[in-house]
Amino acid sequence: MAHDLIKHSVEAETGRASLLIVGILLGGVLVMASYAAEALFGGQSGQEEFHSRLLALAGALLLGIPIIIHAAKHLFHGHAHMDGLVALAVIAALAAGEPKTAGVVAFFLLLANLIETRTALGARASIEHLVRLAPKKAHRLREGAEEEVDAGQLAPGDVVRVRPGDNIPADGQVVAGGSSVNQANVTGESMPVDKAVGDEVFSGTNNMEGVMEVRVTRAGEDTTLGQVRKLILRAEKTRIPMMRLIDQYAGFYTPTILMITAVVLYLTHNTGDAMARAITMLVVACPCALVLAVPTAMVAALSCAARLGILVKDVSTIEAARDLTAFVFDKTGTLTTGQLSVTRMKPAPGVDGADLLAAAAAVENLSKHPVARAVMVVANKAGLAPAAATEFQETPGRGVRAKVGGAVVRVGRRAWLEEQGVSFEALSGPDFAEPEGLSTLFVARDAAVLGWIGLEDRTRADARAAMDDLRAAGIRELVMVTGDRWSVARRVAREMGCTEVQAEVLPQDKLDLVADMKARGHKVAVVGDGVNDAPALAAGDLSIAMGAAGSDVAINSANIALMNNDLNRLAFLVRLSRRTTAVIHQNLIFGVVFVVTFMVLAGLGILTPIVGAILHAVGATVVIFNSARLVRFGEGLKTTKPVGEEPARRAALERVAPAGG
Repeated sequence: MAHDLIKHSVEAETGRASLLIVGILLGGVLVMASYAAEALFGGQSGQEEFHSRLLALAGALLLGIPIIIHAAKHLFHGHAHMDGLVALAVIAALAAGEPKTAGVVAFFLLLANLIETRTALGARASIEHLVRLAPKKAHRLREGAEEEVDAGQLAPGDVVRVRPGDNIPADGQVVAGGSSVNQANVTGESMPVDKAVGDEVFSGTNNMEGVMEVRVTRAGEDTTLGQVRKLILRAEKTRIPMMRLIDQYAGFYTPTILMITAVVLYLTHNTGDAMARAITMLVVACPCALVLAVPTAMVAALSCAARLGILVKDVSTIEAARDLTAFVFDKTGTLTTGQLSVTRMKPAPGVDGADLLAAAAAVENLSKHPVARAVMVVANKAGLAPAAATEFQETPGRGVRAKVGGAVVRVGRRAWLEEQGVSFEALSGPDFAEPEGLSTLFVARDAAVLGWIGLEDRTRADARAAMDDLRAAGIRELVMVTGDRWSVARRVAREMGCTEVQAEVLPQDKLDLVADMKARGHKVAVVGDGVNDAPALAAGDLSIAMGAAGSDVAINSANIALMNNDLNRLAFLVRLSRRTTAVIHQNLIFGVVFVVTFMVLAGLGILTPIVGAILHAVGATVVIFNSARLVRFGEGLKTTKPVGEEPARRAALERVAPAGG
């Protein structure tokens, strides 16, 4: 089909595309003028008939030459492309002395493909809009003075001022001021998010209220917006197995149609309309509806997902999501907020609470783990400056150690500390038992235990409803895995309604769990925050990273990245996959029925070439608009407003028990 030629031209919005559209319109006018002349001068003389045919021939050549050239290029490269059928139909009509027929056929085919291109571009609007979100200019602050510069000149470390109504020019951290920011175009959140000093903001999001000063952390293509756009456009170029299957048989299609057309032409050569039948068969056999069935649906699905903050890196994952039967969730940062807060501390006999907290803070100050941040928040609130620590080591999933003042301080799990030779005899009494439902960190100096610190991680407000949605979508197994204690894991799993829970596991144990579920015949999706779950994410049939906005690790570690932490996107993803598959099947069935039915009618002489061209345009348009329905899918999906990090942290601090409690 000539839609390849027009599609590339229109998308590029070049002068050549404009000339091509003008050529289509001019060719159509010439052909219509030929028909008008014939209608007005029914009994025209030979000269008038010559002028009418000349108009028709000029229009047919203007419309048909681009199609013929495009088909010839494919043939020259050794490909029997399907648009060769259209080119043959135009050439056959011209050879039979029917320039009006050739012109009308070419006009309607090109018109149908032009409609297809414009509609496909509409389906991509939410993706291509990302290109224009980042502002061209930025207001950079240098030595107290403000200067306007191109956004492309910004570099990490620059400070920019963002006024109300401005789009933020780069990823960064708020260093002064505060505001509400609409970041729906990146994260898909429907509600604006409050930003204060220390919060992260993203390129292309809109500042709604106050004035903020933002220190740039990523600029240009390195921003979250830049990564999202690159990955979505890369996803558009990927192919699902169904598309590859169609490609596999495409090489047989054109020769088969030509053979059938030749047989009909031979059998009807004495009927007087044999050539018209052959031309009509070539026109209706051009399988635009079949070729468009899958890619238009996939582009629409990508557009729908992008609008809701779901970053799909390969369209094959959209197809795979329909068959999922199990979800494996990491607890911290996925089902819970990941914002740990210290709620209790229990020093060992003879140990002061401040000494317990100071020892833990000295080591945790060098770690970036959420547990470490929670400990440091309490230490800062207590006015404890962390002591200098050296020889820092972190054992993933177990704990951390460092030298502080000549002694080795360890903070982590009880089992790990016992392996290191730490004695827990001082905590043997019932008063020192670990509380049910809290995560505990044990602190030891050399071989002596100093006590424990209890932390709490709240479940997400929308998590239980999201789990219910997954069950309603037919997901049989909802499994939670965590390195946390069993008491904490059971509490969270009970709140979530999980079918299975595994606690106190190491990263390798998560891999074994996923492998075991796959061996039992499950199609497994692994959901994590993408920071420390990369091995488990890679093990699943489908991997989904939560809260990926601003996180390079999260975006790169999974097949699908949810730009926010809204868990109701998971059930929506499964439904989108099933709806997309249903639309593809509808398109393919329609395309096959269309070609077979009208090929038969054309062979029987019931259709004319012009009617065949009109039907071709109608068929392609039906498929396009059927796929375009996916763009609006999920518009009613509710988005819960995320709890801001700072308010949540302050609320947690209010509940911290005194050091001796």
